[in-house]
Amino acid sequence: MNTIKYFLYARKSSESEDRQVQSIEDQINRLNALGEQLKVEIVDKYEEAKSAKQPNNRPKFTEMLERIEQGEASGIMCWQINRLSRNPVDSGTLQWMLQKGMIQSIQTIDREYKPTDNAVVFSVESGVANQFIIDLSKNTKRGMRGRVEKGWMPNMAPLGYLNDRDEEDRGIIVVDPERFELVRKMWDLMLTGSYSPKKIVDIANDEWGFRTRKMKRIGGKPLSYSGIYRIFNNRFYTGLLSYQKEWHQGSHKPMITADEFDHVQRLLGKSGKAQPQSREFAFTGFIRCAECGCLYTAETKTKRLKSTGEIKHYTYYHCTRKKRDIKCTQRYSLREEVLEEQIENELAKITILPEFREWALESLGKDHENEVQKRTKIFESLTQAVKDNQEQIDNLTRMRTRDLIDDHEYMRERTRLKDEQSKLRDEVEKVENRADRWLELTEETFNFATYAHSAFLKGDLQKKKEIMMALGSNPTILDGKLRIESHPWLIPIIEQYPALEKQFRTLEPTKNGLGKSKTDAFDVVGSTWLREWDSNPRQAD
Repeated sequence: MNTIKYFLYARKSSESEDRQVQSIEDQINRLNALGEQLKVEIVDKYEEAKSAKQPNNRPKFTEMLERIEQGEASGIMCWQINRLSRNPVDSGTLQWMLQKGMIQSIQTIDREYKPTDNAVVFSVESGVANQFIIDLSKNTKRGMRGRVEKGWMPNMAPLGYLNDRDEEDRGIIVVDPERFELVRKMWDLMLTGSYSPKKIVDIANDEWGFRTRKMKRIGGKPLSYSGIYRIFNNRFYTGLLSYQKEWHQGSHKPMITADEFDHVQRLLGKSGKAQPQSREFAFTGFIRCAECGCLYTAETKTKRLKSTGEIKHYTYYHCTRKKRDIKCTQRYSLREEVLEEQIENELAKITILPEFREWALESLGKDHENEVQKRTKIFESLTQAVKDNQEQIDNLTRMRTRDLIDDHEYMRERTRLKDEQSKLRDEVEKVENRADRWLELTEETFNFATYAHSAFLKGDLQKKKEIMMALGSNPTILDGKLRIESHPWLIPIIEQYPALEKQFRTLEPTKNGLGKSKTDAFDVVGSTWLREWDSNPRQAD
């Protein structure tokens, strides 16, 4: 009988390196049978589900070597030598202990390693195991890079999307038919600036019945508060994917535009989380100080009138002055009534007569077919530009593989082409949306211009905030004066409508409706307005 005492060591990693290796249970069964056949004493058994690619990563392996150094055993039984090590550090330790005689025998399923063996044999076989990992890593990275080049994310798809397989059994990402539109609605609510992420989560879970996708061990639960921030901070939804700290153009369907993503980031603030409020105010969360860039906040003050003893409540808006590196001089507090009056003045600039709305929609409807044809031509041109851009990227890759350019030039040019492609794809999506919704958005614009003013006067806090956001972008206050950058689709009304209304009021309607002179007058303004029309406006409800 062999007098050497053995430790039995069985290991299998969950990583791709060990997919074809026998299970731990199978290894133990076969090694027990081998031990009985060779008549050796197995003093203890070690099972470990850890990768051997990195040294100092396997506590049970380390414990086994320490016990060998203490003399509890001098032999190791394992399935193959690569079960003991796949890195040069652990391989060197084993070889040193073998040469020093601390290990008298390493018995695998098909051979035995002894101190008297040629050291080259053990070095070669352990080196082969290590080289296998190196080659596997290279091939895996090459495969991952290839998938990213084709626009597919090599990991789990976020909410609203699903991992799937194409006809060639390659991993792709597709729209989740059950959740895609619901996640898009979450973005829409956030884009209004009227809802906090917490409020959106409550609406999604309680009113829509939203549940995360069910997987083997997790999922099928309501959306968490941390989950909504993972959605709103993920550029994947714009059509990009992240790999090795770089953003690449994806092949999945975008849910939002880059502009919409940037707008949400501004609403969230630098910390990525909307600031909680003790009470709700109509105009907080999106108005900024024109001097320092900080958000405006609001507070309510109570005052007792000396004359009557009546208690009055007043709401004031003022700059938070949170940027320590900027000394803000805006100490002015703006009464809510004064702010609302200034917003009403802005609304008055875009308010139109109901008669003009009907007149405008009738005339613009006639131009719908021409608009669609124009957008179609733009779409075809942009699609060809995307195709040409992709050909340039493919040619660049071929030049690199033939060593016609170096790495630096390749990465610089590839980054430029990828940026160009991302912008082109964004423009394609905008044109697609414009072509589909042009007439609908036209009607929404004129409805907003006709009814927003009266809706603001009668509306609650939520409605006032929505109308305020629909008026324009980047609202700021300086020295108590509100300034709003009007949306491009409202500018023609602001600039052209006053003169048209003046002319409208001077002309009497004909028996059959509006006179030809009125129609001709609008045609001039209408054509100007059409040229000013921009992409994808977000209108008030």
